[in-house]
Amino acid sequence: MTIDRTAALFEEHRHLLFGIAYRMLGSVMDAQDLVQETYLRWQQAATETVQSPRAWLTTVLTRLCLNQLQSARVKRETYVGQWLPEPLVDENAADPADSSILADSLSLAFLVLLETLSPVERAVFILREGFGCEFADISSIVDKSEEN
Repeated sequence: MTIDRTAALFEEHRHLLFGIAYRMLGSVMDAQDLVQETYLRWQQAATETVQSPRAWLTTVLTRLCLNQLQSARVKRETYVGQWLPEPLVDENAADPADSSILADSLSLAFLVLLETLSPVERAVFILREGFGCEFADISSIVDKSEEN
């Protein structure tokens, strides 16, 4: 697969990947860093053997997010007051309804829910409810049985 084709496949999924990372981490900078790390791993992978680029990219990104959330640095950090993610402004959103949908997804109740979940539970919830992934796919992404 050519580099242009590899990059184009990644770009098709960049928005999805950023959405997952941002919702899991709550930080624009951390989300962008992990999307970039996913891209670097995508470039190094034998992409011609990948049957589903979306599944491969989602799996790699989710596992990077889980590693980030379980890292010693994140565990040492404590929030003062109520945890809220960084505001995210989508300058490319042509329709105000798009911004409204994003605002709804980050409602206070949603944030409280995410904060109470473990990193793996957060990943499962976001992948299933936010992005409609099947439980069979999610189980392979987070290395848990489908029943879990």
